[in-house]
Amino acid sequence: MSESLHVVCPYCNAINRVPRQRLDGGGKCGRCHDSLFGEHPAELDSEGFERQVEKSDIPVLVDFWAPWCGPCKMMAPAFEQASRQLQPEVRLVKVNTEQEQSLAGRLGIRSIPTLSLFRGGREVSRIAGAMDATGIINWTRQHL
Repeated sequence: MSESLHVVCPYCNAINRVPRQRLDGGGKCGRCHDSLFGEHPAELDSEGFERQVEKSDIPVLVDFWAPWCGPCKMMAPAFEQASRQLQPEVRLVKVNTEQEQSLAGRLGIRSIPTLSLFRGGREVSRIAGAMDATGIINWTRQHL
């Protein structure tokens, strides 16, 4: 019997059970039928963030950013490129700190962009500052 993982849908927050060997195929959500791993990092609100971090069996890499932040805008294409290489091994998501100020405050996000890697419901590493795609990928794999 193959090991199954819990994968949270980035669109409806439903928890899906996916066999590990089928992760590469992406899969579709059992509730909303959207792809579990889209072409772009998912934009999450506080509820979606909590659900991804607490309920997903795969690590979650979060880009904390704001629309007015120049370095955040510069890093956005690199984060997207990294998502195409890291998913489905790692879920990549974005949290707008302007819209989710209480979440950013609770997590102690003091500068942006900030990348935080979560695994098993806990933050395992954090780094502030813009990075290129290779830097994002290497940093993430180093901390898995």
